Amino acid sequence: MSNTAENGHGTVIVTGASRGIGAAIATELGEAGYGVVVNYSSHEEPAEDVVEGIRSHDGRAIAVHADVSVPDEVTEMFERAERELGPLTALVNNAGMTGAPAPFDAQEPGDLSRLMAINVLGAMECARHAVRSMSTSHGGRGGSIVNMASVAAHTGGLPGLVPYTATKGALVAFSRALSNEVAPEGIRVNSVSPGLIATDMTAVLMTPETKEAVATTPIRRMGRPEEIADTVTWLLSPAASFVTGTDITVSGGR
Repeated sequence: MSNTAENGHGTVIVTGASRGIGAAIATELGEAGYGVVVNYSSHEEPAEDVVEGIRSHDGRAIAVHADVSVPDEVTEMFERAERELGPLTALVNNAGMTGAPAPFDAQEPGDLSRLMAINVLGAMECARHAVRSMSTSHGGRGGSIVNMASVAAHTGGLPGLVPYTATKGALVAFSRALSNEVAPEGIRVNSVSPGLIATDMTAVLMTPETKEAVATTPIRRMGRPEEIADTVTWLLSPAASFVTGTDITVSGGR
């Protein structure tokens, strides 16, 4: 399947793009020619640094604050994206949190609700807006959505992160189901499942169990954010025009 959006670069929203994987994705897409919305929730200065980096290479980017779990803020983000950068052609749902590691029976209901609100419902709300913007049935140009899942959805994840693992499994299923629905409308939907990637978020999870997990992967190292960005950039490109409803695991063989 191909669509008009994939014949040229438009605007992409990358949620949770101020640091780590999100920052690497936003930077690479900016260099590829997209107008990039660098979304952040609480780290404004790093988000502005990502924007400055893109602009320094003659790219187009803006930093936009929005908590993806707040629908009104998501609406405003999408409106600003198209107003300032042009028609939307891609969405990367990267915003997420792991939650505090703890046995499942020690998890608090409020923490579980917050985790679901950001990792799952926030991604769904962003995707809902993206479909309305990009669907040919709504007058859009078509486009692509990539949801950032995790290898945990396939392996069961690290100790103490059962709720996080469940949210990532939900994103894999959501991506597959949504892809079936919107493919006739010119939209491809895929998910990417990273393994352990060297970021600030994973640094706080480096327990002996985590180090053992890294040591037992066939490649025997953590991944780099740029390696995930390469995969996302490919999924959004014409080279992946026949790829939809797929989860790509980028985990060093785990």
